[in-house]
Amino acid sequence: MAWTVDTCVLVDIIEDDPEFGTHSARCIAKHLRDGLVLSPVSFVELGPTFNGNILELRKFLNGCGIQYNVPFDTRDAEIGHKIWNDCIVAKRKKIEAKRPVADVLIGAFAMKTQGLITRNPKDFRKKFPNLEVINPKPPE
Repeated sequence: MAWTVDTCVLVDIIEDDPEFGTHSARCIAKHLRDGLVLSPVSFVELGPTFNGNILELRKFLNGCGIQYNVPFDTRDAEIGHKIWNDCIVAKRKKIEAKRPVADVLIGAFAMKTQGLITRNPKDFRKKFPNLEVINPKPPE
């Protein structure tokens, strides 16, 4: 079963981030044999990284072996609906700060895959406790 790749991991690779780029690239390569998918939300988020050039984005994703045509379905929306509600309730109670809705949608999408590759594991583990999360950068 495939892994969902979070937007930040791909930005690290594209921008050759000095702290995260190598770790992210190695992690993607390591999990390539399992399959890699990108949520439609991440596809949209990557637009500015390629100056809106969708052909260049597709070329990059194809070169990395990442599928980007997996649809966001009703189950994903229902999971996202519940988690987003929980986020807003917690924010109103001042229990936690509001997270971007994009993270909720990416996490909901990742629930149908083997897990999520992200360098922001804390953002997902609390909201999606049953989601396996891999951080490309090993702890120091």
